[in-house]
Amino acid sequence: MAVTATASTGAEARIVVRREPPPSFDEVYAAHYADLAVQLYAYFGDRQEAQDIAQEAFYRALVRWGGIAEYDDPVAWIRKVAWNLAVSRWRRARTALSFLRRQRAAETHSDGPAPDRVALVAALGTLPESHRRAVVLHHLADMSVAEIAQREGVAAGTVKSWLHRGRTALAAHFDVHDSTGGTR
Repeated sequence: MAVTATASTGAEARIVVRREPPPSFDEVYAAHYADLAVQLYAYFGDRQEAQDIAQEAFYRALVRWGGIAEYDDPVAWIRKVAWNLAVSRWRRARTALSFLRRQRAAETHSDGPAPDRVALVAALGTLPESHRRAVVLHHLADMSVAEIAQREGVAAGTVKSWLHRGRTALAAHFDVHDSTGGTR
């Protein structure tokens, strides 16, 4: 805020108050996002988590920017929100970890995934990506050919071809034969 006094004539003095416009959200974001993310990174030790929290704090400021921009220090509000979010996430993580520790003690230990599952995952890994995705979506996610075609942005015939080729490759990998002696 700037105050300007003008010369007066007689008994009246005139004071003009000029207020600078509040900073734009983009200006504040560009000037302070990196610093806030670094502070949070020092707290968490996880850069992705720190960036996520900084983004969330700035998002919350953006949706309320009309009021926050008028604060004397809008960055202080954003920083406070970010630190509150950080502490909340830390507490949630600590609670979840405590819960998992209690659960692991109660669980029985398994020997790992069944050999059939390991073999299937390995066999799926040998398929081309489009064939593997079609087989998994169709047989494990119970999606129809039309749904897969829409999701992948291809024709239904293309999905049918991927499924056929994928199943044929899997059958060869497992050496599966039908009752007539042919490969299933």
